[in-house]
Amino acid sequence: MEPHILKTIVIDDSKLQRTAVAELIRKHPNLDLIADYKNGIEARVAMDKEPVDLVFLDIEMPIISGFDFIESLKERPKIILITGKADYAMKAFDYDVTDYLLKPINFSRFNTSVRKALINLKETPAASPEGHYLQVSSKLKKIKVDLNKIKWIEGVGDYIKIVSSTNSVMVLMTMKSLLEQLPPEQFMRVHKSYIVNLEKVEKFNGSQVEVEGQSIPLSRNKKILLEEALMDSSS
Repeated sequence: MEPHILKTIVIDDSKLQRTAVAELIRKHPNLDLIADYKNGIEARVAMDKEPVDLVFLDIEMPIISGFDFIESLKERPKIILITGKADYAMKAFDYDVTDYLLKPINFSRFNTSVRKALINLKETPAASPEGHYLQVSSKLKKIKVDLNKIKWIEGVGDYIKIVSSTNSVMVLMTMKSLLEQLPPEQFMRVHKSYIVNLEKVEKFNGSQVEVEGQSIPLSRNKKILLEEALMDSSS
């Protein structure tokens, strides 16, 4: 099987940072550095002519910020955000990016981010043709999970853990990809590391959701969305 090669660009107003990230990209066998740009405007013009697979994107930049750049895209590639401030982590989750790197970037953490992008690329649809079941691969076996028995789904490193009333299953897959396979009227991502079955939610407050006696963290900006989703599911 041919290795996946991701066409990659870097967007950062710091020439020093662009050079450092570009060097990491050149060393990675699955990445092909197309270009680097000092701002999002230049990058967006180039991407309209030649789409790319992966963008390493600085958040704090002049002209338009990294978040503004993401919102301006019609077709969104995989995006790995780069910043010197950990405070942006929760906001990054709202934009559903592949990963979030803190400066200075070390090679090991960089490789982890690229691996996440590649996993997302290689994933095949997880949903079974049967509407009430999810078919996933775990430990080289195909497993059928009853959607109605799932309580919550938790991100654990490069894996996700599907917790049901009968057992727990570890799957090599991203949260984003799995969420796309789940019925939106039944499942909601309430935190960067958690998806809950709305039918199993017992109560919630501004910071936590209780799912069958288990407390799950709730992102502040998801509280209103959760309330609306629960109202819809009960109507």
